[in-house]
Amino acid sequence: MKKKCLLLVCFAFAFTGILLGQKLATVSGRIVDKDTGEPLPFTSVLLGSASDGSHLGGAIANEEGRFTISGVERGEYELTFTFVGYETAKQPLLIGELNNFFDIGSIGLIASGQELEEVVVEANKEMLSSGMDAKTFDMDENVAQSGGTVLDVMKTMPGVTVSQEGKIILRGSDKVAVLIDGKQSSLTGFGNQKSLDNIPAANIERIEIINNPSSKYDASGLAGIVNIIYKKEKESGLNGDVGMAYGIGALSKQRPDNPTDLGSYSGNSKLIPSLNFNYKTPKVNYFLQSQVIFQKHLPNNEFTFRKYNDGRVTASQVPENRTQTHYIINGGMDWSLGEKDVLTFSGIYDYEVHTDTSQVAYINQLNNRRYRYWAWNEEEVTGYMNYLLNLKHQFEQPGHELDASLQYTKGWEDETYSLNDSSEVRIGKDLTHIIATEHTATFGVDYTKPLRRGRLESGTKLRFRRLPVEYLIEPGDQSIIYPDLGDWSKWGENLYAVYINYILERHDFDIEGGIRAEHTDVFYNLSSENGYYPNDDAYDYFKLFPNVRLTLKLDNTNRVSAFYNRRVDRPGEPELRVFPKYDDPELLKVGNPYLRPQFTESFELAYKYIWTTGSVYLAGFRRIITDPFMRIYGIDSNSSEYDIINKIYQNTGRATNTGVELLLTQDIADIGKLSGSFNWYQNEIEAYQGTMLFPYVRPYTLEASDDNTWDFKVNGLFFLSGSVQAQITTLYYAPKNIPQGRQLSRSSVDLGLKKTFERGEVSFSVSDVFQNFGIRQDLQGSDFSARYENNYETQVLRIGFKYKI
Repeated sequence: MKKKCLLLVCFAFAFTGILLGQKLATVSGRIVDKDTGEPLPFTSVLLGSASDGSHLGGAIANEEGRFTISGVERGEYELTFTFVGYETAKQPLLIGELNNFFDIGSIGLIASGQELEEVVVEANKEMLSSGMDAKTFDMDENVAQSGGTVLDVMKTMPGVTVSQEGKIILRGSDKVAVLIDGKQSSLTGFGNQKSLDNIPAANIERIEIINNPSSKYDASGLAGIVNIIYKKEKESGLNGDVGMAYGIGALSKQRPDNPTDLGSYSGNSKLIPSLNFNYKTPKVNYFLQSQVIFQKHLPNNEFTFRKYNDGRVTASQVPENRTQTHYIINGGMDWSLGEKDVLTFSGIYDYEVHTDTSQVAYINQLNNRRYRYWAWNEEEVTGYMNYLLNLKHQFEQPGHELDASLQYTKGWEDETYSLNDSSEVRIGKDLTHIIATEHTATFGVDYTKPLRRGRLESGTKLRFRRLPVEYLIEPGDQSIIYPDLGDWSKWGENLYAVYINYILERHDFDIEGGIRAEHTDVFYNLSSENGYYPNDDAYDYFKLFPNVRLTLKLDNTNRVSAFYNRRVDRPGEPELRVFPKYDDPELLKVGNPYLRPQFTESFELAYKYIWTTGSVYLAGFRRIITDPFMRIYGIDSNSSEYDIINKIYQNTGRATNTGVELLLTQDIADIGKLSGSFNWYQNEIEAYQGTMLFPYVRPYTLEASDDNTWDFKVNGLFFLSGSVQAQITTLYYAPKNIPQGRQLSRSSVDLGLKKTFERGEVSFSVSDVFQNFGIRQDLQGSDFSARYENNYETQVLRIGFKYKI
């Protein structure tokens, strides 16, 4: 199997890629009389090629002498200023690699023969797949994951991997901040990346990956930021499309189910209707995207083989058989209050109801006898609402703006577990019911001022979060539920932040530097009946988060950059929750209310070479992580009836992450677009001794580990005859170390076809063709070892169509 995967990787490297794109620059200024300072209205400004003098564009100054030239690509030009009675002036113009807007200030024209001082303006043409500060991926060019989710698409992006829990991992870390249209919300969570597997890729315009964010962004997310941008039509009138997709998931089973009446779902059907609507008038732009998902799904299918030091061997399987209905609506309006002000009101509503059913057989491997039969049924309703009111004021100069926003988000979870246990020592039923509702209010102001050679950014943010949890238990006879947990908890966080960021662009170098100051108050209150954590928890801290970037422009096509920043990851409520999850009562997942944030210092050195049809990007990075938190396995030896292993979050001292990232992109005439990426990481976890408090006080030891791993991806789009596009995506993740163990290799091959018509398109895609993307882990804990395999649903066949309105 490994040879087959490697052959597929090598084959696909010759035939795959990710698309490039660009952003154009806007240049503005004001023309005045050199002596009097009076504006010179209707001055002619011409943009010409520096090489041959050919005319490429221009503008006429308005009554105040102001001019704007938009849509300027990267390159060298010559500006010519002419006005009756004044001497014609010519100035060189360089459009560089960084800024998008430049106000070159006042330009004085004189009637004498004096020459003006040279004016140099630099802006950028960003390469989609390999920018120095960000990588952007256009969803319109994605075929192999047509009809899929944002998570399906992101697993194919360079430098990105996907964990078992659906978390995004950038350069070896899952501490990623996920934004929707530049804002954090309950839809994607504040650190835990909820719902990425439920956001339809069809409604997304592009995805931005920022590995070294500036101080303009929140300090959370040591690995960087993923910004998901929803579609919004720019043409006037009625625009949009309607669509329908049908899919089948988990076409076959990779391993036979353990003996139960239900087993695991396969051949899971999916029906997904969608609507994208936009109506634009001169004053108001209305937009709406919606999608409904009706499906059977297998989000988890966990096989675990545990060996204990006393010789016992146990096998179990936890299939999470899901029947799901999911509604997603994103809409709003942009209202032009005048020439300079736009008021936007938008909202996202996400409502999901599902039923999970599982029957778990525990097998004694020594005599192949089933000694325990565990069944559970989960009824869960989750939802997320996000309301945003945003006012953008545009000053006279393009790019000079003030942006103020008020946002409220609400996320809720209503989960009921019906538990049924049948074993050699107990026959009984339990019921647990959790209600968790998250409230978040955010106010922010951002100011941007274009400068002659760069720009200035500053702003402030206030954010208040509250998350109360109610935990109700109906214990049966000989209940397996831990007693004395209490029936509620309350968690809250207040954050106050200010930042300033400055960018300077010169002909041969760029500098960006900034600092963000954040003060954070956190509290976690527990019911007085909780007997495991005797005290409520509260703490606050004030921290500075600097960022620095220096880019040397060796010539027009070669760039070298050095980065430094400091960031924080704050544990979210799922990491803190004290109430265990009982989908597997012998392998319990539990939070820790006493967790503390982890802080990271990141260093990076990057090189980029651009040519007409492609680019190469090479980066080396190192992260130093203080107080990292991760799940630690520990046996509950107080249990005399069952073997219970707790998986509890703990702060674990210190860790480092070192790596190299290589991206290659290439257009091939009219045939297609190719690329490949390679990432190598060295993850080091230092030895650490700590104390678990649940369900009783006991020490644990984390052995030092040092391991190398890598991943390799290739992706390509090909233009066939008859408006047909074909795409193949291949990826391979090498083995890597994890806390208390090692994760084995995984791979995937995705295929897609898309046929475009005048008024629509038809698509066909298959993800994970060979079903090799499941999780396999070897774990070594105190007094036991385990092999964990999660053969969850990764293979999905989809067919869909869209019709343009």
